[in-house]
Order: sequence, then structure tokens, then C-alpha cells
Amino acid sequence: MPVRNTIFLSYALAFCEVEKIYDIFIGVNALDYSGYPDCRPEFISSFEAMANLATKFTQNNKKIKIHTPLIDLSKSEIISTGVKLGIDYSSTHSCYDPDKNGRACKECDACILRSNGFKKANINDPTVYQ
Repeated sequence: MPVRNTIFLSYALAFCEVEKIYDIFIGVNALDYSGYPDCRPEFISSFEAMANLATKFTQNNKKIKIHTPLIDLSKSEIISTGVKLGIDYSSTHSCYDPDKNGRACKECDACILRSNGFKKANINDPTVYQ
């Protein structure tokens, strides 16, 4: 979905204002971002600046911070870290065009990057492909 990170951040920002939360975490990645500009550091910093201008509760000294722990990691580093943290990758996929049964296409940029990431990490790719 185009601009999906913008949408996620917008919902998170609304929730933060209601709950007075100043930290937002998002799993964007600038290295393997498949051409989606809302994964880049300059977008994140711009959204953070906008968030601090647009919300009433940040008009004091306390400001919103958007955290991007995966932004500079390669896909293989992300996968390896996930495995160490116990992520069950068999229940996930990265596909932008899955079929009606939820199987990944193996042809879109996200599928190719994910598959290559598993290969580079020397970890079996449990993704169910069409």
C-alpha cells in the first residue's frame, strides 16, 4: 500500500496525543525500502518535526521522538536479529501482492529482498509462496 508508513505514523500520532505518549517506534528500513520514500530518514525526521508542530501536548518542552531501530540494518541483519528474539517468521510475509490465501508472490521487491535476506543470513526462509 502506498504511503502506508505515513498512515501508521498518523494513527500512532493521534494515539500519542490522546494518551500523552512521546515515543513512537516504527520498523522502517532505508537500505531495503523497495522505493517507498516514507522509509527514509529524511521522511521520518520531517514527520517528527510536523508531529511536534501539529500536536497541542508537545507545545511545551517535551517533544515526540520517532524511533527507527531497523532503519540502517540490512535485511539479513533484521532477520538474524528477529531469529535471536524468537520471531516466528513462518507466520509472516513481506509481500505487497499476496494471493487470496495469503501466500506471498515471490516476485515483488519485498518478496525478493526478504528471500535474499534469509539467504544472506544463512537461515531457511519459511515463507509460504504461491
